[in-house]
Amino acid sequence: MIAKPWDAQLAYWLIKPLKDSWVNPNHLTTVRLLTGLAAAVALAVGNTIWVNLGAWLFALSNFLDHTDGELARLSGKSSKWGHHYDLASDAIIHILLFVCMGYGLKEGKFGWWALVMGIVSGVSVACIFHLRNQMEQRLGKDASRQPNFAGFDIEDVLYLFPIVPLLNGLEPLLIAATIGAPTFAIWVIWQFWTLPQPESN
Repeated sequence: MIAKPWDAQLAYWLIKPLKDSWVNPNHLTTVRLLTGLAAAVALAVGNTIWVNLGAWLFALSNFLDHTDGELARLSGKSSKWGHHYDLASDAIIHILLFVCMGYGLKEGKFGWWALVMGIVSGVSVACIFHLRNQMEQRLGKDASRQPNFAGFDIEDVLYLFPIVPLLNGLEPLLIAATIGAPTFAIWVIWQFWTLPQPESN
């Protein structure tokens, strides 16, 4: 059995007092979405203070992503609409993160090409989110489950994002995303097309 990730366990204990409250999972999804949007806007500003603030807000948003699901399971307030709202929020935040990062770096060595790179990365991420959602709908949640090691998911690397601006690593990160996101998108497209086709009635 795969151990629940540490951040999900922490989210569970933090939202446990909300089990019988008026707060529902969609409220937490909205807080997560607003935090992620604030992170993207801060990155778009482009100066050191705002970029560092945006990086921390993004890490917080990534953690908050676990709270709505934990509350839904704990309180029995799961809904199909809420699930789609959560997925849409994930996609919007990650797409805008790269687009706004590119915009914020337009005064650097890449000029306006930084924005183009951000858009390429963002569109690729949108493709990945969409296809993984389709895979999950077709084969269940296990089809899109991330590798887990000692309580850490591969996506937990996102918590290191606040370190990137401190190391002047935004431009290298954007280069890596411009290459890596489309490459991963191609792999996910191949993975999707090789899935067993649903039986027709």
